[in-house]
Amino acid sequence: MSNIKLGYITCKNTKEAKTIAATLLDKKLIACGNIIPKIDSIFKWKNKVVKSSESILFVKTNKSKIKKIISAVCKIHSYEDPCIIFLDLQNGNKNFMNWINQCLK
Repeated sequence: MSNIKLGYITCKNTKEAKTIAATLLDKKLIACGNIIPKIDSIFKWKNKVVKSSESILFVKTNKSKIKKIISAVCKIHSYEDPCIIFLDLQNGNKNFMNWINQCLK
């Protein structure tokens, strides 16, 4: 299992994704954030099928920051239960992965 993580956070729009990314950067919880401005989502919420447009925020971080990221995002996110998940990053550019850790010190 890798120490480097990729976070996936869905947001109501690009503005919210930028606000969350800036907040996490200011707190040194992420090395960087990437925003995909518009995706179409279809999901079930409270027994209803919902179709909406959202934005995706990808963040690069390390394992030690995950709990703080979840807490910070939940405080400022507009959703009742935001999607915040993390995946292991392995076999990547070692210099890039080292850069992520350096940014988080």
